[in-house]
Amino acid sequence: MKLQRETVIAAGLKLLNEVGMDGLTTRRLAEALSVQQPTLYWHFKSKRDLLDALAKAMLAGHARVDWTQCADWRDWMARESREFRRTLLAYRDGARVHVGTRPEPGDYAEGEAELQYLVAVGFNPPDAVRALISLSYYTVGWVLEEQAATEAGRGPGQPLATPDPQRYPLLTQAQSVLSQNDTDTDYEFGLRALIAGFEALLARPPR
Repeated sequence: MKLQRETVIAAGLKLLNEVGMDGLTTRRLAEALSVQQPTLYWHFKSKRDLLDALAKAMLAGHARVDWTQCADWRDWMARESREFRRTLLAYRDGARVHVGTRPEPGDYAEGEAELQYLVAVGFNPPDAVRALISLSYYTVGWVLEEQAATEAGRGPGQPLATPDPQRYPLLTQAQSVLSQNDTDTDYEFGLRALIAGFEALLARPPR
């Protein structure tokens, strides 16, 4: 029976959650599928090709936010970014798998629709793309740190060395943030700052 590409991707995502990106090799994937390793090369020429396919499959579970159901473009950007973060966090090393991917022709229609929406509220096309890239890179970088900390046993709530409150009173006040006790709130702070920055740039008169 011919091995289907979708079967390989599903097995790859399952193996990724079990062993992480470093443990995901074509040899182990072939073993999980009970096939010879060269069989996989009919579908993927390299591990990078496989990772790109896994990243695309992950995003298939990304529930795109309908801007007609949002209060305004700020609300849409925030909700879309939160959903993207949720999607990356749904897989072990999800952010590492996603890093380095780029839009494909099949994504252009959706991208064009998003730009039409942002241009209608005042962005020019280049700045709209810059804003979306900034939100994407912020979210991917944030999740990279979240997942790396978890893998290293330094995830949310793990105690850090407590600063001496007499010598470091300000660090002591921020101890909860340093210990990452509420990564959702911390993520929201940066997300709001980015969107507020876009709003300020949008309101600035052209030179």
